[in-house]
Amino acid sequence: MTVLSVIDPEKEKQLILKEYRNLLRSLKDSITTSEKKHLRLAFEMAMEAHKDMRRKSGEPYILHPLQVAQIVVKEMGLNATAALCALLHDVVEDTELTLDDIKREFGAKVSRIIDGLTKVSGVFDLTSSIQAENFKKLLLTLADDVRVILIKIADRLHNMRTMDSMPRKKQLKIASETLFLYAPLAHRLGFYAIKSELEDLGMKYTEPETYKDIARKLAATKRERSRYINEFTKPLRERLEAEGMVYEMYGRPKSIHSIWNKMRTKHVSFEEVYDLFAIRIIVDTPAEKEKADCWKVYSIVTEYYTPNPDRLRDWISTPKANGYESLHTTVMGHKGRWVEVQIRTRRMDEIAEKGFAAHWKYKEGSADKTLDNWLREIRELLRNPDYNALEFLDDFKSNLFSKEIYVFTPKGDLKILPQKSTALDFAFEIHTDVGYNCIGAKVNHKLVPLSHQLSNGDQVEVITSRKQKPNEDWLQFLITSRARSKVKHALKEEKRQHAALGREMLEKKLKTLKLPMDDKNVQELQTFYQQPTSLELFYRVYRKDIDLKELKHFEMKGGRIMPPKRKNDPKSAAAGKGNVFTSNAELLIFDEESDKIQYSLAKCCNPIVGDEVFGFITINEGIKIHRTNCPNATEMLSKYGYRIVKTRWTNQEEIAFLTGLQITGLDDVGLVNKVTNVISGEMRLNMQSMTIGAKEGIFEGTFMVFVKNTDQLDELVARIKKLKEITSVTRLDLKNENS
Repeated sequence: MTVLSVIDPEKEKQLILKEYRNLLRSLKDSITTSEKKHLRLAFEMAMEAHKDMRRKSGEPYILHPLQVAQIVVKEMGLNATAALCALLHDVVEDTELTLDDIKREFGAKVSRIIDGLTKVSGVFDLTSSIQAENFKKLLLTLADDVRVILIKIADRLHNMRTMDSMPRKKQLKIASETLFLYAPLAHRLGFYAIKSELEDLGMKYTEPETYKDIARKLAATKRERSRYINEFTKPLRERLEAEGMVYEMYGRPKSIHSIWNKMRTKHVSFEEVYDLFAIRIIVDTPAEKEKADCWKVYSIVTEYYTPNPDRLRDWISTPKANGYESLHTTVMGHKGRWVEVQIRTRRMDEIAEKGFAAHWKYKEGSADKTLDNWLREIRELLRNPDYNALEFLDDFKSNLFSKEIYVFTPKGDLKILPQKSTALDFAFEIHTDVGYNCIGAKVNHKLVPLSHQLSNGDQVEVITSRKQKPNEDWLQFLITSRARSKVKHALKEEKRQHAALGREMLEKKLKTLKLPMDDKNVQELQTFYQQPTSLELFYRVYRKDIDLKELKHFEMKGGRIMPPKRKNDPKSAAAGKGNVFTSNAELLIFDEESDKIQYSLAKCCNPIVGDEVFGFITINEGIKIHRTNCPNATEMLSKYGYRIVKTRWTNQEEIAFLTGLQITGLDDVGLVNKVTNVISGEMRLNMQSMTIGAKEGIFEGTFMVFVKNTDQLDELVARIKKLKEITSVTRLDLKNENS
């Protein structure tokens, strides 16, 4: 879109009229004379209402509703009524126009949609978390008129396309919310192109460097990909034409977000994403021959190219829940490259691209039953007076977000938990003390153990006993960060009590040997017994993991105890070098140097100096610092925007941060030694731990290393990659342990 740096009223007027004419052009085949009159009136009302308003970029605000209306028509395939509502979608909320004004000019239907859009705007307010009652408003409008949600998605899409001039904090918040809610909604309603663009744009602001890197590589390989696709499709085109089939065939670029997802989940590089090459074949065929013709095209493709049997997806026989129909296969093309092939009819393609709107067009067919059923279920839930806002979220959100489950208390209160959560996670969700004293649970009136994994819709009753207390085994199966942090806190408290007893035991032993116990001597003992803290030392003494008999070999020199020389233990050689700094770095909260606040670093993403970070105000643990690409960032930024504080690093030189590296390569003699030599020898970095394994000639290792900043980490990664046996080195994304 054109952004005018110097305000020229005449140029602006021309630009606005041009956008309005574009909208009319998009509607020319479907708009009636009466609708055209109404649209013109809506445009003039919106122009008047927004006349003094400008967007952050400086352009006239009216361009936003005009663009949203074009998305609604061109990209969603909706009609003039939806375009009219899109033009007016912000007027009741932002200007003096009322719903009565809208109803008087355009009738009850338009007024109802605008009312829905105004109500829904509160659902996604930047200062509120997403609450069940707000979801109820969203669902009520969805069931009443699906156009409300579609216009809201179009509104978000345009905002995402034009977000460059917004402050970074808002960009992160809006992008996270988009990935958390809008992209899944677009997917659920069948708008695949819009869903992909929302994901890409969301990634552009949450993972800017990775986004640019993949975009650069896609641009660099575009010509080569085009040449490859032309060679690949040539024999297919000849054969389809010989068979007399009417079709369209083209290369389909994979979205940046989906490439990144593959790279992340499969731990592969850009070059190793095997279906970067993708083509789509769209067949023009009558309804009764759709299935047969799609399979005919499939058989032609597999005559020329060998298919991967694990990559066949038949969504023609069984469409997806949102009505998506297509036949997907991945075949081996020339030069040993995998190519994804999508086969569908013209009708199926329109439904895939324009989702809901296309369903109404083809309503006589049977393919829209799944979406109709889904909407009908929502309407039925809403009509049921006993089904409250919390309860009917289950059906809706379990379809939308497969990574969450909804479970109920005996009184019917809803609790949202991550997938695979256990009965014990649920107990902690009720109250910390309920979790501490939990000995079991009844799920749907049947007795289950603490580790029982819950499913969507379960009703859970927690059984407690005052004699129960947390134990370390719980951490093996607890999923939620709340439960895990509470258990760790309780175990730490118990450890402190035991450590106090251990201190007394150590003090008595030293006294009998006439050795003083002061801070310097405790430090000596810590080093000798290779314990990271004095607490750990005393605790190990209490547990009798440390043999105090060795103390008789200690000597006194210059008022200090001198431990006997101990042969180096190869396992701890790396850990014994230098000092390990694990204290927190100083950050500037709110970008003000004077405002230095107590905080801690989140264990879910282990931020280090140089990472882009944000502060998150927790309920019990003060401010926690997360990387902006933390696995939990999307949810925190979208649900709890009001608890986010702007944060940046000050210069830190003395402090080391723990980070993890996942290293894979060819299993060869001495490889571990080479890697540890780079870490401890060449770079003189401390290692906390390493986990290594090898299977069928492939080495895999996880190394937890202390580094000062991202520059040092980048240098370490580069050096390890230079080892000829190594195939990949990636920074570890630690799992859900957020605050």
